[in-house]
Amino acid sequence: MEKKILMIIPPEKFRDEELDIPKEYFEGHGVKVIIASTKKGECHGMFGKHIESKLSMKDVKVDDYDAIVFVGGAGTPIVRSEAESTKIAKEGVGAGKIMGAICWAPTILAKAGVLRGKRASVWLGDDPEYEMKTDKVMEKFGAAVGSEGLVVDGKIVTADGPANAKKFAQAIVGLLGE
Repeated sequence: MEKKILMIIPPEKFRDEELDIPKEYFEGHGVKVIIASTKKGECHGMFGKHIESKLSMKDVKVDDYDAIVFVGGAGTPIVRSEAESTKIAKEGVGAGKIMGAICWAPTILAKAGVLRGKRASVWLGDDPEYEMKTDKVMEKFGAAVGSEGLVVDGKIVTADGPANAKKFAQAIVGLLGE
């Protein structure tokens, strides 16, 4: 049975490498990748990539996927502001799915409450919505943020950004194989 990963990206300003590197790695290991966003249609990366979102988050059926991955970038707050993003994260974790988030996107999982009591990694930067650094946002929602660029805690994989995108993808494929 073919494994399927849903990659959720911001409609604009997603981080190109955080989509491309894991997506290529997943597909290279026989995993089917479906792209979703806040809307169907063309999405734009921070560095010029254009990709078609096949699904709006409101149309996502968590049970259709083996893993769900949130891609980061400057557009992360657009995804995080949608109630569907936290609903998908809660449903995914509740159903025992592998959950991944890279860069700024781990704050989506934190907001959903699925990182409470878990170790996680996140891109360190300013989060204007919460008026604090991203690691403090994570801690506000109960996550223990480490300095490691990649953290696997159970079936939740988080990474801090493009430099760890391949290790992030490898960890998710490793969990899919278990």
